[in-house]
Amino acid sequence: MFKGKKILLGITGSIAAYKSAWLTRLLVKEGAEVKVVMTPSACDFITPLTLSVLSKNPVSVEGFDAKTGEWDNHVHLAAWADMFIIAPASANTIAKMAYGVCDNMFMTVYLSATCKKYVAPAMDAEMWNHSTAKKNIAALKQQGCIIIPPGKGELASGITGEGRMEEPATILEIIRKDFFFTLPLSGKKALVTAGPTRESIDPVRYISNRSSGKMGFAIAQALASQGAEVIMVMGPSSLNTPDAIKTVRVETAKQMSDACLKAFPHSDITIMAAAVADYAPEKYSSEKIKKNIADENLKLVKTQDILSEMGKRKKKNQFLVGFALETENETRNAKKKLREKNLDMIVLNSLNDAGAGFEHDTNKISIIDGKLKVKTFGLKSKTEAAEDIVREIINRFAKK
Repeated sequence: MFKGKKILLGITGSIAAYKSAWLTRLLVKEGAEVKVVMTPSACDFITPLTLSVLSKNPVSVEGFDAKTGEWDNHVHLAAWADMFIIAPASANTIAKMAYGVCDNMFMTVYLSATCKKYVAPAMDAEMWNHSTAKKNIAALKQQGCIIIPPGKGELASGITGEGRMEEPATILEIIRKDFFFTLPLSGKKALVTAGPTRESIDPVRYISNRSSGKMGFAIAQALASQGAEVIMVMGPSSLNTPDAIKTVRVETAKQMSDACLKAFPHSDITIMAAAVADYAPEKYSSEKIKKNIADENLKLVKTQDILSEMGKRKKKNQFLVGFALETENETRNAKKKLREKNLDMIVLNSLNDAGAGFEHDTNKISIIDGKLKVKTFGLKSKTEAAEDIVREIINRFAKK
């Protein structure tokens, strides 16, 4: 489940920091991308080099290098993460977190992070049971942090009691249950199509379109971030998809149709964002067509309408979303497509809108639901547009 997740691991000054090496290893083994940020005192217990080797990423300790002038952008690091795990969390750092004392790189990242935060305290029993520590833990809970209570056992001081950081395997299991099973689409399967198709004329020529696959790719990522198990059927594209999304690469409309109709019966939510060719050459020439016969008419035949076929096969518990790219009578044509193809929702793009449509990193969309209600969004990045689409799907899918 951690496959493809971006995890920020915070390590503070505690002897339990040795467990962080094993926690890093477990997360990487599960397919997570891990970046580590440490307090300066944490480096007394475990080296940044160890964690850099295990995480396969640079480790952040100081925000600024006085010798080179280089600095770590804490805002970008905080925004990158899907979750922030602080293990171990010392009594000192917990106090700083509770009151917002921003005196090191770790604290600037903590105060900038808006993702879900998990805190695994580690301290002596008397410290853990001190009224101030209890007050600080309560403050972290009010901030939205999930506290992973320390276990009982022999502590560094030699006494036995509460305060030792929970074991890495247990931390992972607690996070797994909390993070993945509370997301809106946990347990749901989603099918997404992306990119163009190519219909070959001869070994060097084909019919295609300008789709880059960026919109479908962003939608697949947005669905996965909400807990869905995603299969993406993608036409020719230079985009590299993360391991968290199962990707089926296809080229032709026929191949896309076969892959989609195979996955569709098992899908709770299907979003057809690909730009599938409407026509393909009637005949394929195994040899390159020469110039002297290139003036002959190229005969085309219609490809299968995948979306229409899905609309016919759709069950009551399935949610089907189409895309409409229009140049005239946009809303009317999109509504017609929604009705004729038995869709639950359609996403409308207009090529008349600057910055929208193919090959852009931005998009401007309108969403039309089953009641023909239109909701229009401003020009946004395709990532943000995908989040809008998925948010609307979640609202309507829940009602359905």
